[in-house]
Amino acid sequence: MITFYPGPSKVYPQVEKYLSDAYQSGILSVNHRSEPFMALLKKTIDLMKAKLDIPADYEVYFCSSATECWEIIAQSLVASKSLHIYNGAFGEKWLEYTQKLKPAASGLSFDSNALPAIADIISDRENEVICLTHNETSNGTALPFEVFAELRKQTEQVIAVDATSSMAGVEFPWEDADVWYASVQKCFGLPAGLSVFIASPRAVRLAERIADRDYYNSFLFVRDNFLKYQTPYTPNALGIYLVGRVMEQVPPLAEVSDQTRLRASAWYTFLEENGYTVLVENPEVRSDTVIAVTGTRERVAFLKKAAKENGIMLGNGYGAWKETTFRIANFPAITQQEIDLLKKCLKDNSYSRE
Repeated sequence: MITFYPGPSKVYPQVEKYLSDAYQSGILSVNHRSEPFMALLKKTIDLMKAKLDIPADYEVYFCSSATECWEIIAQSLVASKSLHIYNGAFGEKWLEYTQKLKPAASGLSFDSNALPAIADIISDRENEVICLTHNETSNGTALPFEVFAELRKQTEQVIAVDATSSMAGVEFPWEDADVWYASVQKCFGLPAGLSVFIASPRAVRLAERIADRDYYNSFLFVRDNFLKYQTPYTPNALGIYLVGRVMEQVPPLAEVSDQTRLRASAWYTFLEENGYTVLVENPEVRSDTVIAVTGTRERVAFLKKAAKENGIMLGNGYGAWKETTFRIANFPAITQQEIDLLKKCLKDNSYSRE
C-alpha cells in the first residue's frame, strides 16, 4: 500500500537496511551513559544541525513526541501565561493541553484563509511564550515566514513553534523563533516514537529564570543531560540512530525544500485543473507539505475507496473537516512515481470523467 497519510506517513525505504544495521552494530543494547551512545547522540545532533542548517548556538534535544514537547514548554517555559495562536485542531489542542497545566494560558484564533494580526499577538506583554503552529496538519494551512519575521521584530517574548508536519521538509527562519519542535513520522520519513526539540539561547535563559526542575522531563534536566550527550531517561536509541542515518542520506535542506515547494505547486495546479476543490482558498496560506481537498461526504468517501482499490491510502480529514476532506502528504520520502500514480487515480475519478 502506497501511503499519503500525513503522519505516520511513508518511511524512507532505506530504513529497512538501517534497522538491520542498528541491530548488527550493537547500539540497541548499550547503556545511555556509555561512550558509544554519547558518540551516537553527538554525531546525530551534529548531522542534524548541518543538514537542516540550524544555528550553532541553538540546542537540539530528543523527546518522545510532539505532545511531550507541549508538556515541556508548559512546565518549564511558562511561569503563568502563554498565548496560543491557532486556526485548526492541533493548535487548539496545544492550547487545551497547556491550560491543564497553566490555567491562565489563553488562545487567539484566526480564520484559515487569513493571517493573525501581529498587534493582537503582542498586546499582552505578560505572556512568557507566544505559541504558533507553522503548519496546521488538520486543514492544510501554513503561516508565511514573514509572520515570524515581523513578530520577532516586535517582541522579545519567547516564540515557540509547532513544526510537526513541516520540519525537515521546508527551510525555516530558525532565528525568528526560540523553540521549534516536531515528531519524526512526517517529513523526516521515519517511524513514530521520537520528537525533536530545538531551543535558542533566549529560550534557555527563560527556562533558567523559571528554574523548573520538578519533572523527569523538565527543560533544564533534559538540557543538563544533552549537554553531556546523554539523556535524562532511557532513550529511544533506535530512533536516534535512524535519525542520524537519514540525516546522512538526505540532501541539504535547501534542496529538499525546493523540491517540496515545486511538488506542492504542481499538486495545487493539478487539483484545480481536474475539478478538485482545495480546502484552503487563499494561496498565501496553503501548506507545501499537507494538502487538504474538500468535497461532500459521499464524494470524499468514494475517492478514498477508489484510491484504496488502487493500492493507495489517502489521509482522512481531521477535526471539523473529518468527513468532508481528504489530505495528501507531500513529504520528502514520497517518490515522484508514487505521486504520479495518485494523480492518475484522481484524474481517472475526477468529475470530468464521470
